[in-house]
Amino acid sequence: MRDELVKLGIDTAVLDADSALLAKLGDYLPSAIFPAIHGSCGEDGSIREVLGLLRIPYVGSIPSACRAAFDKPTAKSLMAAAGVATPTSATLPRETFHDLGASAVVDLIVARLGLPLYVKPSRGGSSLGAGAVRSAADLSAALLSCFAYGEIALIEQFVRGTEVAVGVLDLGDGPHALPAVEIVPGEHGYDYSARYTAGQTEFYVPARLSASAAREVADAALTAHSVLGLRDLSRTDLILDEEGTAYFLEANVSPGMTETSTFPLALEASGHHFGEACLKLIEIAVARGA
Repeated sequence: MRDELVKLGIDTAVLDADSALLAKLGDYLPSAIFPAIHGSCGEDGSIREVLGLLRIPYVGSIPSACRAAFDKPTAKSLMAAAGVATPTSATLPRETFHDLGASAVVDLIVARLGLPLYVKPSRGGSSLGAGAVRSAADLSAALLSCFAYGEIALIEQFVRGTEVAVGVLDLGDGPHALPAVEIVPGEHGYDYSARYTAGQTEFYVPARLSASAAREVADAALTAHSVLGLRDLSRTDLILDEEGTAYFLEANVSPGMTETSTFPLALEASGHHFGEACLKLIEIAVARGA
């Protein structure tokens, strides 16, 4: 992103969210910030709370919306209430397995949700601590991996189908869904390596969907953007099953902006210039601040 903004003549600086950040912001006095951090600091609303305290305009959603989107069970509940399908699931903290007996709880999960399953931390991203479970014997190990990245596990029925990411962009004329990006990972699935290593995942833009399916995933992404109270840009991850039902998986308030990210691919496919779109979002943020 920085290189594209520099090409447009914009003075930019890349700052890390560390103990030197506040001092650097005081020295730099930016007109606006474009948060591009992944993980809890960048997606749970905390960095935006700090920017609000500093009265520095920023691109993206307000803290309360970030919190709603970052907590996957909360986002699932809000989307289900809005009429969007989500995989049947159970949300359980680590203590439940300790207090009630891990073996008994694991057996109950398999009996009620069936197999295969997908386990992931309730808060987090980049597929860290997440993975598919195809046998009851593998569920305990998957939960241990999950709890290495968070205290609460979201355990969902595994939905087979086409995985798509749908970006939403609002350049001042209301939110619009970008073309869906179809994600075809390698044999190990769409894990951390597949997300950030060029060549490990195939992307089709626009996704190879029928017109009606493309409309359904676009509508689901726009619903997520609206229901969760998101602003400026977002990305919604979905699975389209064989019957054509779009299942909401999660929403992201800080879409990736690298060469292996779906949001820039969708921008290009929609006819937007990546740098110019980023600049417009920054200008909107500056205007909000004024």
